[in-house]
Amino acid sequence: MPQITQLPLIYASQIFWLLLVFGVLFFGIGRTMLPKIQSTVEARSRRISEDLAEAERARAAADETEAAWRARMDESRAEAMKLTAAAKVETAREAELRIKSADADATARIDAAEAKIQAATEAAMAEIEGVAAEAAQEMVTKLAGVSVSRERAAAAVKEALNG
Repeated sequence: MPQITQLPLIYASQIFWLLLVFGVLFFGIGRTMLPKIQSTVEARSRRISEDLAEAERARAAADETEAAWRARMDESRAEAMKLTAAAKVETAREAELRIKSADADATARIDAAEAKIQAATEAAMAEIEGVAAEAAQEMVTKLAGVSVSRERAAAAVKEALNG
């Protein structure tokens, strides 16, 4: 094979060019481009860590704001419950006063109506006694032919009604 026989003749020049290319690549990339890439990566890492720290501070502030809001809501809820309870008590007291007033008014009306009924009953009884005495007086006169005085007929009717 002729390629293998040529190898010792061109071996040194190939190693020279290999070292030259690697040297250019090493110094070209390693010394110029790599620091720029590393500074970009470091700046990006720094910015990410700063953003994470800022996000953590914002979350802590949001948690504090939420805790303050919850405390205000709890206070407002407690105040609302207190006002509701006071309003219920006041309403119950007012309703009780209105009920007592209506009850007193109804009792007064009932008493007045009972008095009117009692008076009407007494008047009706007196009138019935008068009519009954008159009827008894006329019946005795017509049936027995005897004349009875009005007072005596009224006394007999009263005795018959009470006894």
